[in-house]
Amino acid sequence: MNHPPGAVCVRAPGKINLALRVGPPDEDGYHPLATVFQAVSLHEDVIASPADSLSLTVEGRDADRVPTDGSNLALRAARLLQEHTGITAGAHLHIVKQVPVAGGMGGGSADAAAALLACDQLWDAGLDRGQLVELARRLGADVPFALTGLTAIGSGRGDVLTSAMVGGSYHWVLAVQDEGLSTPEVFAAFDDDGGTHAPPPHLDDALLVALRGGDPLELARHLTNDLEEVALDLRPELGDVIAAADRAGALAAVLSGSGPTVAALAIDERHARSVAAVVQEAEVAREVLVVTGPVPGARVLEQVSGT
Repeated sequence: MNHPPGAVCVRAPGKINLALRVGPPDEDGYHPLATVFQAVSLHEDVIASPADSLSLTVEGRDADRVPTDGSNLALRAARLLQEHTGITAGAHLHIVKQVPVAGGMGGGSADAAAALLACDQLWDAGLDRGQLVELARRLGADVPFALTGLTAIGSGRGDVLTSAMVGGSYHWVLAVQDEGLSTPEVFAAFDDDGGTHAPPPHLDDALLVALRGGDPLELARHLTNDLEEVALDLRPELGDVIAAADRAGALAAVLSGSGPTVAALAIDERHARSVAAVVQEAEVAREVLVVTGPVPGARVLEQVSGT
């Protein structure tokens, strides 16, 4: 793709949650989380070009469902960077989407992370990665992970990250739905279903041991999501997706985040393609994708010299 002179192109990954444990809401209504994020090879690209003011355009998967007004997370990220640094320059942000909207895969968070890094480079703001992560935390719980990528343990609201050791890479089949699921709606259903009395969230040590060992068969035994049951109540057809993945021979299948994307774990790429073909044939998803993880967090792909 040809970019205008001075443009910066940044790529940031979508994510899946290998484990998501959810505690009872605090006095602000936020739920403490214990989660394991893995960045996967489904990306958002953000191209930041010099401009007098802030503006946004979008193309790619679900582009018609992405707001382009001030509520957009990428624009909010650029505005936050302006406020933090005192920079008055503008930017035109162009997003090329691969991550499904409202799919539980952090696409909007990836846009925000990419916009932070792209505008930092475009405006020569000079923030280091730690400073960008602090700004990211103010934008949303998943935004810091989109900056750091790979595999990480998230605590607090999911925004306090610790790197997780991982042996090798993993192959995933993603079943993407036509219609998203509202994260607030899923958490509200979790509370109504007894979540207000849930125990403090805690990750199983065996999951982290399995990740270090790089054995997908062992990892499959520890995939878990405390929101899955209520998400299935809200969208019963997601049970058909999990059943199809099971019939296809997936090692395990788990809802990513608040859904509705289902991630099925495979042994290797050949097995993943076999599972994907069976799930596709079952007609339980709009789209079935094969991805790998972990992949890096937000990074500059291209910086076009001015003329």
